[in-house]
Formats: sequence, structure tokens, C-alpha cells
Amino acid sequence: MYDFEKTIDRRKTDSVKWDIKPNELPMWVADMDFQVAPEIVSAIKNKADQAVFGYEEPHDDYFNAVADWYEIEHHFRPKTDWMMFVTGVVPSISSIVRRVSNVGDNVLVQAPVYNIFYNSIVNNGRHVLSSDLVFDGDGYQIDFADLEKKMADPLTTLMILCNPHNPVGKIWSRDELIKIAKLANKHHVAILSDEIHGDITFTAEGYTPMFSLPEDLIQNLMVSVSPSKTFNVAALHAATIIVPNENLRNIVNRGINSEELGEPNSFAIPATIAAYEHGHKWLDELKEKLQSNRELVADYLKENLPEVKLIPSEATYLLWIDTKNVSDDSQKLEEFIREDTGLFLSSGNVYGGDGNYFLRMNVACPTDMVRDGLNRLRQGIKDFQE
Repeated sequence: MYDFEKTIDRRKTDSVKWDIKPNELPMWVADMDFQVAPEIVSAIKNKADQAVFGYEEPHDDYFNAVADWYEIEHHFRPKTDWMMFVTGVVPSISSIVRRVSNVGDNVLVQAPVYNIFYNSIVNNGRHVLSSDLVFDGDGYQIDFADLEKKMADPLTTLMILCNPHNPVGKIWSRDELIKIAKLANKHHVAILSDEIHGDITFTAEGYTPMFSLPEDLIQNLMVSVSPSKTFNVAALHAATIIVPNENLRNIVNRGINSEELGEPNSFAIPATIAAYEHGHKWLDELKEKLQSNRELVADYLKENLPEVKLIPSEATYLLWIDTKNVSDDSQKLEEFIREDTGLFLSSGNVYGGDGNYFLRMNVACPTDMVRDGLNRLRQGIKDFQE
């Protein structure tokens, strides 16, 4: 029904991803190269036809669309009175860091993790404290003893969780989330769960929204969600913060309002509603395409680049590639490959932890682009080793 082989030339369109040299191929930032679902485009066109773009605010139709989506896709309906509109997941993270922790506090993360978390923490005068994920050669696990030790530090007041985890593509199980929540309750640590990648999963069970845990485990919880990664609408600047506890919700809401983060642009509301009401089939077909691309990468690397290894993952269109047999400096390797072949990947060092041994590749693009990227990767690594 939808075409995931056709793309649009976004060079010279103000695109962050495609602001590149003529010979370069960008497979780095989490931005898909597929055309947006036509139902979203139609909603935007209808809004534009109104020809008036004054101040707006979301109403019940917006929040019900969010709740309906999670009920249908993830089998739990969050209450609409838990929700607040915000202009993006990252702005919500920075605002919550300012409101829920204090200058000088520790904010706990699990490296390697989305690098912008570090910016939100450090830029606001807090300290990054990582309970690094443990890599066993095939995948990552939580060191719960270390996690509790870090939570027990009196300066640790907030944890930013990535669920599912970017960049390693891990879906945390319900049992793991319950264990994290119990430790946070025990040590009086608030949890901010970034669940922006929750819709892009490749298991029968999918992911577990943290707000679906038992009531006593979600009283110190804040969850940020958005259609931006699922439907590639990041520039619409629309997200929802879900906070079950009323007192905590009021604290978060005060931050949103005082920092002017709660006012949508004219297309944010209708586009989000269209995505959540009419995007189910598009998402199903998207995941089929992404899974095909993931398998293409896995097969290609096994046959043509045995010195690198694709880490098995359960979520996201971002692949985590182990390059420790090639280099222990991912930034140096990434820069060489880009200069040598034009392939632009993400260097793993920016994610902390053991990221120096990894590269991240975005495969949310047509098949020919994936093949082109893989051939460039092969050539770049061959030249790097010579």
C-alpha cells in the first residue's frame, strides 16, 4: 500500500541530514529517508488551506489520539489527565532536569546512550553518572548491583532511561523495568523514560511503556513520547509528557509553562492526530521494510566484512556495529570512512561507555541506499586497514 523505495532529494532543503558534500551518503542522524505517510501530509495540507495560523493549544482530540495509539499498539491506555503537550522530547528532558533535580546533583544514565542526554545534564549544571551497560560480545545487560550503588548515592536524584535503548536497540523487559522502578522507589530517585523509539520494534511482544507498570511503581515517573521517530516528523516539534503522579505532574507542568515549551505550531496537532489515528498500517509496512534492511545488513557483513559484527537488536532503525577488530577509536574510523568513501555514519564514542569500539548506521532508507552504504563501508574499512 505504501512505497518505501521512493525517496525525495533533500539536498539544499535545510535538511540537517543532507547538508553534505555532493559525493557523500548520510546514514547517521535518526532521520528516515522515506516519504511521510500520506495521511499526515493530507492533514497538514488541510490545515494550510485554512490560511490562518494564530495561537493554538491541544484539546481532548489530541490527548485521546495519544491514548488510543498506546492502547492499540502497546496494550495499555494512559489516562489523558496524565498528559501534557511539549514541543519535543529533548526540550522536555532538559526542562525536567532543571525542575526535578538541583544544580550539582547526579543524573544517572546507562552508557552507551543517546548523546544528547549528556548535553541536557551538563548544560544545566548537573553531573553525569553512568551505570554502564555490560557487553558480553553479543548484547548488553544491566548490572543491577552497580545500578543500585549509583542510585544509592545521595546526590543521585534523577535517572534518564532510554526505553527502548538507543543506540544498542535493546527492549527492556517488563521484569527489568519493574526492577529499575523498585530500586528507584527505594532510593528516592525520579525516573524520566525517553520512549521515542517505542513504536519501532521487531519482536512479537513489542516494548513495555513504563507508565503501564503497577501504580505504586509509577509515582516518581515521567515518560516522554512523540510521533517524530515513528513517522519522521521531527520538525513538527510535537511530543507528549506522561506523568501519573499529580504532584510531580504539576512540577513538570510549571517547567513547561515557565520555559514556554507548551505552545504547538499550527501543524503539530493535526499531524499528530492524523499519525496516531491513521498511521497503524503505515507503521506495519514500515517495520517490514526496516526488518528487510536489517537482514540485508546482517547478511552482507557476514559475507563481506567478517572483521566487523552487527550487534543483534530488537528495536529502532539504528544499527550498532562492533568494529573493535578494526579500530579502538570510532571517531578516527568514522572520519576516515567519510573522507575515503563519502559514507557518513555516527561514531560510537559520542554515546559514552564502550562506544569507542562501535559505529552506528541508520538503515531507514530505500534498499539501493543501504546497498550503496554497505559497499562504501566495506571499501572504507579495507582502505583503513591498509
